[in-house]
Amino acid sequence: MFDAIFKPNSVAIIGASRSPGKVGYEILARIVRSGFQGRVYPVNPNASEIQGIRCYPSILDVPETVDLAVISVPASIVPQVVEECGKKGVKASIVLSAGFREIGPDGLMAEALIVRLCREYGMRLLGPNCLGIIDTFTPINASFAPQIPKRGNVGFISQSGALATSLLSWAFTEGIGFSTIITLGNRADLDETDFLDYLAKDPHTKVIALYMEGVRRGEEFRAVASRVSRMKPLIVLKAGNSESGAKAVSSHTGSLAGSEAVYEAAFRSSGIIRAQSAQDLFDMIKAFSTQPIPGGSGTFILTNAGGPAILAADALEKLGFRLTSLSPEVVNRLRTNLPPAASYHNPVDLLGDAMADRYAFALKTLLEEDSLENGLIILTPQAMTQPLETAKVLLETRKSFPRKVIIASFLGGAEVQDAIRLLASEGIPNYAYPERASYALGMLLSYMKFLQKEPPHPIPKASVDTEFVRQYLSMVRKEGRVNLVGFEALRIAKAYGIPTVSCGLARTPEEAFQLADALGYPVALKVSSPQILHKTDVGGVRLGLASRKEVSEAFDSILTRVRKLMPLATIYGIEVHKMADPGKEVILGINRDPQFGPVIMFGLGGVYANLLRDVSFRIAPLMAGEALEMIHETRAGLLLKGIRGERPSDIEALVDVLYRVSQLATDFREIVEMDLNPLFVYEEGKGCVVVDAKMTIEA
Repeated sequence: MFDAIFKPNSVAIIGASRSPGKVGYEILARIVRSGFQGRVYPVNPNASEIQGIRCYPSILDVPETVDLAVISVPASIVPQVVEECGKKGVKASIVLSAGFREIGPDGLMAEALIVRLCREYGMRLLGPNCLGIIDTFTPINASFAPQIPKRGNVGFISQSGALATSLLSWAFTEGIGFSTIITLGNRADLDETDFLDYLAKDPHTKVIALYMEGVRRGEEFRAVASRVSRMKPLIVLKAGNSESGAKAVSSHTGSLAGSEAVYEAAFRSSGIIRAQSAQDLFDMIKAFSTQPIPGGSGTFILTNAGGPAILAADALEKLGFRLTSLSPEVVNRLRTNLPPAASYHNPVDLLGDAMADRYAFALKTLLEEDSLENGLIILTPQAMTQPLETAKVLLETRKSFPRKVIIASFLGGAEVQDAIRLLASEGIPNYAYPERASYALGMLLSYMKFLQKEPPHPIPKASVDTEFVRQYLSMVRKEGRVNLVGFEALRIAKAYGIPTVSCGLARTPEEAFQLADALGYPVALKVSSPQILHKTDVGGVRLGLASRKEVSEAFDSILTRVRKLMPLATIYGIEVHKMADPGKEVILGINRDPQFGPVIMFGLGGVYANLLRDVSFRIAPLMAGEALEMIHETRAGLLLKGIRGERPSDIEALVDVLYRVSQLATDFREIVEMDLNPLFVYEEGKGCVVVDAKMTIEA
């Protein structure tokens, strides 16, 4: 199927035009100019010939088979054209026409119709409302791009046609080549997940870049990306990170798990290299398309000026990488040919009067050291500087060290432009600012570290009572409820082996103090109502009750206050909880994301959970090691390790709870939201306990 799009033997342009400037004319011209070697069939009922090529009134009139149809006709007749393509046996179609889901309900219905027709005839669809595709190795340019880009090793997928054409324009100036460019449009059929699989297997593609505004099949996308990212670097620029349009949520987890946090968790677990801006995307494309993956983390900076080198070193350290200390042997070799005033330690400063020969000696000396795999070469224009000759030194030296990373930062204006153009033409990336060079190098090193890690593997499932949970959730649904009250959520947690406080439900003061007697004082009382999820806000909680009298008074006080503030709330009674010994307060939660499924959250708990937002997220099911990673990513993790002489907390018990929460989330996907907050974590070896819980299930 993908060969029909990228390597077709024949292409029909339906809506081909005789008028220059019209889409149908320009698409035909681009296909012909790209050097496409297959058969080309313009289709237009009002022309017999276009651009010197015989034209046919309908796709059905084309005498031979057609692999790919590029459709550029008014939206109103696209369904008719698609059906004719299906009858002709066309394998794939690219619909450039706009006027579908992007214009509203009528357009959405028309789009659904063309998808149904494609499926009926076994034809795949790219678009509608897209700018087409380019494959530089076929070659074919079935897009709005004015010319086919330089042949290269970057595969680019974009939900924005405008960004794709902008990237092409930038790439021409930077000397970057592409294997394939795909614009997705409305993604009515084929989407980013389909093309990731294709590019992963494409021998001409070394690095995959993706611009996305959202994902349709989140869980499948994540599974494919996890596989692809270990085969080739996968760089993603995700736009649309605001929380506008997010559904109303009632739990802490739901309010903290916005789309941005979930995408970040999905990308992290999939090995995706995330760009935060278009500049980041361009910078990484330059580095990954031209450089080998580092063979190690040994890194040096070679410069003729101290300031830019310090900026570069600072930027690298912010990314988690430090410059490598040079061995005495390397330092002594540098001393033999460098001026006495030069700096022989990393960064190596050649001084402002350094000419190309000084760069050549120092660069070769450093790259000959086995422990130095990555070099960042900085040049600032000064009186004695030879930018072009120094660029030639970098190119010549690289021939002897093809497996080592060489990144340049030649600073300045007109005086360094010839050198920069030479570097770009020969595949050494240059960055106008030293911090950008460090960023690109840091991303290469980060990907190296990702590949060095063992692929994540699932942990064994714990022994739990799934049948109890299944029956309990079924009972709640039969009652027409979606919110479980506190003691019910605690029962669900307990069925999964999660330690919880002992509790029960009382409907009268007498039942309350009888429960308190059985549980043992002190106790806490909490209102039990499916409509009251934040009980403290309405005076629905009393803590530390130490006698029957206190329990009885608190029971009446809670009911009176809650009924006054929320007269329409259904009140089941008052929950009586055994007071737990205080510990470090954390929060664990589940939130079901519409794209990626269940998401697990960990962070600082108690009443400050939303205020401080000290949280970490992962997509369920958690893999081995991920629970510990989540803990250490938060400031709560620092508290649990023990500070200022405190004993460490029982992190092992907390990890076990996280994995059990993950198992619950994957076993029962109808759980929309759950909070375990607070969960008290005690000293090492003494475990942890959930004090309060909330849960919402799907209706």
